[in-house]
Amino acid sequence: MARTRKPVVEVRRSQRRRRTVSAYRDGERVVVLIPDRFSRAEETEWVERMLARLAAREERIRRTDDELLARARRLTSRYLGDHAHRVAPASVRWVTNQNGRWGSCTPDDGTIRISHRIQEMPDWVIDYVLLHELSHLVVPSHSADFWELVSRFPKAERARGYLEGISAATGLVLSDD
Repeated sequence: MARTRKPVVEVRRSQRRRRTVSAYRDGERVVVLIPDRFSRAEETEWVERMLARLAAREERIRRTDDELLARARRLTSRYLGDHAHRVAPASVRWVTNQNGRWGSCTPDDGTIRISHRIQEMPDWVIDYVLLHELSHLVVPSHSADFWELVSRFPKAERARGYLEGISAATGLVLSDD
């Protein structure tokens, strides 16, 4: 059984903070904010509580390949129903080796790969990237017919703008191709 490494914890005490305790991740570190008046025992208790809460929240949002496939099926039904006979991916999975794309599709064998970089992005962005790749199972190129299929998604332009903003902010050059 693999042991989970305990994160580095930084406790910040505040005289202005009266009752509330909060925590957040800052890279590999967890920052816990507590009132200055807490004893060392209360500090230890609250650090453990907040680590458990963060772990539970992260577990809830962890996205799996099975969830991604179920999402692909829902999107196909909703936006590509008239092409459902052609849109049956052999596999849909998260990958860590996509450095120049948000996702990719191989229409010949029906495989779709989605970059792990978008796992924590909003659902509507993930849906857009997934629908983009599903649309390649109908139209392999980025032709007008392809973009007509993608534009069925109500937040398509918004999601494209979001991804362009992420690319610009991070300095990553990621493509729609």
